[in-house]
Amino acid sequence: MAVNSDALRVAIAGCHRQVQATPGGHNWASGFAPVPEANVVAIFDRGAETRQQFQDTWRDTWGNIAAYDDYDKMLAEIKPDIVCVSTRQTYHAEHVEKAIAAGVRGVIVEKPLSTTLEEADRILAACRDAGVPLANGTELRWSRQYQALISMLREGAIGEVTSVLMFGVTELVNHGCHWYDLALGMAGDAEPVWASAIIDDPSEWDDWRREDPHGRGWVGLDNGVKLAVLREGGSRAFTVLGTAGRLEIFNEAAQAYLWKTNPGSRSLSEMPTLVPLPVDTAPWARGSAIVLDLVNAVRTGGKTMCDVEETRRLTEIGFAFHASHQLGGARVDMPIMDRTLRIDSRPWGNLQ
Repeated sequence: MAVNSDALRVAIAGCHRQVQATPGGHNWASGFAPVPEANVVAIFDRGAETRQQFQDTWRDTWGNIAAYDDYDKMLAEIKPDIVCVSTRQTYHAEHVEKAIAAGVRGVIVEKPLSTTLEEADRILAACRDAGVPLANGTELRWSRQYQALISMLREGAIGEVTSVLMFGVTELVNHGCHWYDLALGMAGDAEPVWASAIIDDPSEWDDWRREDPHGRGWVGLDNGVKLAVLREGGSRAFTVLGTAGRLEIFNEAAQAYLWKTNPGSRSLSEMPTLVPLPVDTAPWARGSAIVLDLVNAVRTGGKTMCDVEETRRLTEIGFAFHASHQLGGARVDMPIMDRTLRIDSRPWGNLQ
């Protein structure tokens, strides 16, 4: 073990999904581990067994990691540069506000951001007012494959983007945030101005999904692009329509096909072109990409790929869908007026 003494000091809040070294989504410790510029020095969790498991798993990586069952005490004693908030979203606003008040320089927040837009407003205002960069936990924004596709679209591969269709969308807040983030990126990160949705009958579920079921909806952006949300389609997929072509994205961006509009007509080329995409060789490369992005933002005073404004836009969409459904699918203007509409947390963690 060789720990970089010049690295930023990291504290993780809520670590029950990080007690194994296997890299993967939600295991933020495995995202920090390959990045020598950031060392995990402390954790907060209410579970004594969880804290011990985390320490045992990551001791060879970072040495003796301080463990706390009191979040305020951890912040006061450790004075971390970065806090990774992976507690239950019920606590996100409180934990982010306290971290920023304690002087942290960067924050990662697990998705979904919050259980209400009022909580989201608090998180984003705290980061914005203090000039603290935020990395939202919608990790697909940092996927090399999706980044390549977003860059291609912004360079005009299909002309001006007119619509983005999202397929296989699951819960409209808890998981839909991943789709919205990517679709907004594909559409130029424009501002959502209205939404309309009908949510599936929640009675088909007998678990936490009754609070946040699937649905179908539309979002209008201020640049004229429209986003469509569909439950159908199996695994995550996208169709992007433009003035000069069409892009189809399948299997978590492992495959993408491009049709170009034939010159002088509105018809598309008969055969698509397979889009070459980068291939990740490191397991959960997105995790370390998020960490590196935040470290760079902290040190340069910059922003992350999914910082305050990007997070604000994508978070608003899921709650706007629920607000529209309450009005029978009527179109609602964004930002929506009711900031207290609550979509409760999934029941995970030791009350974290």
